[in-house]
Amino acid sequence: MQSAGIEALRGEPITIVEVGPRDGLQNEPAQVATADKVAFINLLSAAKVPVIEVSAFVSPKWVPQMADAAEVFQRIARRSDIRYTALVPNSRGLERALAVGVREIAVFAAASESFSRRNINQSIDESLATYRDVCAQATAAGVRVRGYLSTAFGCPYEGAVSIEAVVRRVEQLLDLGVFEVAVSDTIGIAHPGAVTATLDAILARVPATHVALHFHDTRGTALANVLAGLLSGIRTFDASAGGLGGCPYAPGAAGNLATDDLVFMLDGLGMRSGVDAHALDAATTFIGSRLDHALPSRVVQARRASRSA
Repeated sequence: MQSAGIEALRGEPITIVEVGPRDGLQNEPAQVATADKVAFINLLSAAKVPVIEVSAFVSPKWVPQMADAAEVFQRIARRSDIRYTALVPNSRGLERALAVGVREIAVFAAASESFSRRNINQSIDESLATYRDVCAQATAAGVRVRGYLSTAFGCPYEGAVSIEAVVRRVEQLLDLGVFEVAVSDTIGIAHPGAVTATLDAILARVPATHVALHFHDTRGTALANVLAGLLSGIRTFDASAGGLGGCPYAPGAAGNLATDDLVFMLDGLGMRSGVDAHALDAATTFIGSRLDHALPSRVVQARRASRSA
């Protein structure tokens, strides 16, 4: 039964949301130069990654890696067939994003109260009130809004998070006007069974077209989790070139699902992501040369080994 389900995936279109320039680099200890960020994003564009999260319009006091968000947006070469997005925490961040022509933004809420308070110093309900204003202002400006739901599979402070809490927050974000919610495994604790159970509950109340998945590979389960998501009907997945961005809650562990690994698997399944794997390798190789450690992507490591053999 499962093999028949996998075979049915062949030819299905998949949207990859590349979060390396934002979620990846903001968790890297090395400070990457603005010019290198621009070159990296342009290489990702050349690889035809359909959505690229370029940066975050957040306080440089708290996230210094994103202090150059406006300059990066002004300098990248934007293609008409690619969506260039930014994370925005509040109305001030939205104003900064609009000033440099950002046409799609993302807001980020949490499924657990402790994470919400420690991450953005607001309760979940307070954050949703803030995002209600952001969504209204963005919609008035003709800007689409995506939502992230952090700690959907577990919280570094509270442990387990109830599936009902996740479903409720997904619905609340959609009620604000976001077009899609990226249900996120912030600490890389999800496994296929948890993914399937969570999606069963969400999709009983929300169309699959409004749901994306955001996995970290902290425990080596990210690709297995993607497959579980695919079999449940999800067709949009976040990933980070080379696996940029180690998990801040598990020092030394792998971070985001690597775009390279995801594309390799999707190509093997005969699914259509539209991403040029060879051009993606060029983007990953470039940004890897600007860091002080090897990238955790298995595909990147395999290519490096084959080149040196």
